[in-house]
Amino acid sequence: MKKTLLIISAIIITQFTFAQQESAFGDGEWFQFKMSYSGFLKAGNASLNVRETKLNNKDVYHVVGKGWTSGMIKWFFKVKDRYESYFDRHTLLPYKFIRNIDEGGHTKDLEVEFDQNNNKAYVNDKKKKTKTVFDTKPNIQDMVSTYYYLRNKININSLKVGDEIRTDMFFDEENYGFKLQYLGTETIDTDFGKIESIKFRPYVMAGRVFKEEESLTLWVSKDKNKIPLRIKADLRVGSLRADLEAFKGLKHPFKIVVEN
Repeated sequence: MKKTLLIISAIIITQFTFAQQESAFGDGEWFQFKMSYSGFLKAGNASLNVRETKLNNKDVYHVVGKGWTSGMIKWFFKVKDRYESYFDRHTLLPYKFIRNIDEGGHTKDLEVEFDQNNNKAYVNDKKKKTKTVFDTKPNIQDMVSTYYYLRNKININSLKVGDEIRTDMFFDEENYGFKLQYLGTETIDTDFGKIESIKFRPYVMAGRVFKEEESLTLWVSKDKNKIPLRIKADLRVGSLRADLEAFKGLKHPFKIVVEN
């Protein structure tokens, strides 16, 4: 369950394709998501909050992502996660990433400083009291900044069904290649009404948690905001789903086809 919640959070924090256009987000944007297990059991919540600030005299966005278990799940498996990213307001490349988590007693407390010019990541493991340096791919993203970088670059008009979108991300102490396949458009029912969405298939590793590589499906609003509306995961036992339940501070109008 903890790996699934982590991957769901990561997917909420991951998307898309490249063409410079009007920014999809800005200062003050906030999302909250609800998670359910097998369609009826409340599993937890996640949130994302964007603020403009400065880091070492650079203009950056500071995004804080949180995830926590709730309902019956928290009585036998408790999750309390916090992720932070500081990324450039213009290039959207990260300078600093923080991961502070407690997942059923499994804890991490990491700070990563990125040197984008020299393709290095400086990892400070506060729990283990170690500092290490890793080589990274050019224009590397962290787990949080990836979502905002790709979301801001997506060009809906250029996507064709079957297109694959890839990006590089540094997480903990490793470089990761992430792949999404575009599946087309779909109008879905949400807490806010029927909303037009663009649909993706993030590829994951089949095994202990997921049934197969194609176990995840992601729906994103088909408007200038390009916000994640829903994520569904088919697990080896049951399924997990995350839905947008609240938001504020959107930069663009939120298009609803039919209101509830």
